[in-house]
Amino acid sequence: MGPADVRAGWRAVLWGARGEGGIAVLLVQERFLTWSYGVWRVAAACDAEVVFLSGEGTVQQRVPLYGVEACVSHFAVLPGNRFLLVKGRSRQAKDGSWEPNAVVYAADGGRERSFCVGDDIPALVTDRHGGIWTAYGDEGVYGHHPESGGGLAGWNGKGAARWAPGGRLPTYPLEGLTGATEKQAVWLAWYSHEGTYLSRITPADGDVTTYPSPVRKLDGLAVRGNRAVLSRRDHGEATLTLTRAELAGGAWTVTGQERLRMPGQVWLGCGQGRDGVLWLRAGDSWVRFEV
Repeated sequence: MGPADVRAGWRAVLWGARGEGGIAVLLVQERFLTWSYGVWRVAAACDAEVVFLSGEGTVQQRVPLYGVEACVSHFAVLPGNRFLLVKGRSRQAKDGSWEPNAVVYAADGGRERSFCVGDDIPALVTDRHGGIWTAYGDEGVYGHHPESGGGLAGWNGKGAARWAPGGRLPTYPLEGLTGATEKQAVWLAWYSHEGTYLSRITPADGDVTTYPSPVRKLDGLAVRGNRAVLSRRDHGEATLTLTRAELAGGAWTVTGQERLRMPGQVWLGCGQGRDGVLWLRAGDSWVRFEV
């Protein structure tokens, strides 16, 4: 988002890391937003714009978007520059069905379909084949939605549940933290009463391996092979701690750590990882770190 966008009243609300490198950003006019807990949130149904940026920050495409619903909280890029908008909460109707809280958009901004991907979603990531991976909060885990109750879930691009942990996690999740992709694998970070964990899921066969995290309650994660970079923000500040770790002998070990000053305040949901690159949002700037 450039100075001209700001002067025209646009604000960067949500964003997603792209599999091809770079990011995509959802812009909404400020008059449709509310400022809450340090971030802009969509307060009313409105039109918007999605801007696709290269890894160097060059604008590659701008896509108009019509009828964005209030309370959307996640934006994720799908293959072919399609994308996904998700509301973190969903309500159950009297007949037992759940209201749709996810909308898939075509590359030109047209709606393709809508469906429900569970209730109380603090973390969401998409894989290179268009799969959707979610980690839930305590209200989802202890609520009535069947997939949310497992703590983690995987969905296909049509909204059908395709993966559940099925008792294969070392403990019961209480809150999702962040997610990342690594080639064909997906990583979901979450915590429980016993600590913080990193789960590596292979979508092709559903295999999952979970490790204790070397960082408590992290905000960002990127993985490449046996190396990872993890971030933990300082609440409401323009600083964070960046940790590098290596996987050996079935455990992650810290190999380096530094405290960094960022170009703006670092808020909740600041980090996303794609194939060994961690993108962090600080104010209206995005910084990338290679594993």
